[in-house]
Amino acid sequence: MTEIGLAAAIEAFFVDRDLAPNSQRTYRPVLDALVADHGPDLSVSSLTAAKVRRTLKKRWDASAPSTWNSRITALQSFIGYCDRNGWIRRNPLREVERRREPRDETKAMAYDDLDKLWSRPDVGLREKTLWRMLYETAARTNEILALDVEDLDLARKRAVVVGKGGHREIIVWASGTARLLPRYLNSRRRGPVFVTSRQPNVVPADRDRCPDTGLGRLSYQMAWKLFSRESDGATLHQLRHSALTHLGEEGVSAVLLQAKSRHQDPRTLARYSKPGVEAVAALTADHDRGRRHRP
Repeated sequence: MTEIGLAAAIEAFFVDRDLAPNSQRTYRPVLDALVADHGPDLSVSSLTAAKVRRTLKKRWDASAPSTWNSRITALQSFIGYCDRNGWIRRNPLREVERRREPRDETKAMAYDDLDKLWSRPDVGLREKTLWRMLYETAARTNEILALDVEDLDLARKRAVVVGKGGHREIIVWASGTARLLPRYLNSRRRGPVFVTSRQPNVVPADRDRCPDTGLGRLSYQMAWKLFSRESDGATLHQLRHSALTHLGEEGVSAVLLQAKSRHQDPRTLARYSKPGVEAVAALTADHDRGRRHRP
């Protein structure tokens, strides 16, 4: 096993990974904290769960669960890099747990905000296509990212996904995705639908690599980071939640909502079809008995 100091490994990580500026800003303080607490010359192979927990608790124990979890995400990326290079004996994060984040009851995003988001000229075609597809299909993110080009039926605006329980299910999209998807695929006829923007550092499994371009399948982590960055902290799941909420606000029946969402238990669907604040505000205004009547 190659021995390398903590500081040297961190610098190699930032150079080799060529991280986006936002990721560098997020990851750097966490990894610098490890160096400050345990020394730049500590061998990466000697980094234990106890040492990692000590740094996390010392600096972020009182932080919100989302902050704590984001620090663990940064550490996971670094530890994964060290593992691939053969610098660690045992994953020091195995005994470090994420914290449960409270459920956000305001998850639905206004359609106008979503439309502005995926219409922005500085947002790439891949992200526009992915976000529109997630919204219009109301599918789960992992289902869409697992799609291969061969699963698509572009003419009928549908695809076959592997849903919960391993069942093959059909999802359907609308005109927004239908316009973007052929442009994004750019005549690709096989391999993952959503791929990385550059060649991966580690050769992916055959099923996760485009046989024509060599690009790897886009990971959930990267897709999540990009959407969170551009949407001021929203999550990809909110696209699914928003789609079902908007349909519910438009009077779509519970039977059709269940068919669209592919939930087995209709009681589970209730938390997704809760009307948003704007719908409640419109309802209140429409039934305001105290307002003055216009002449």
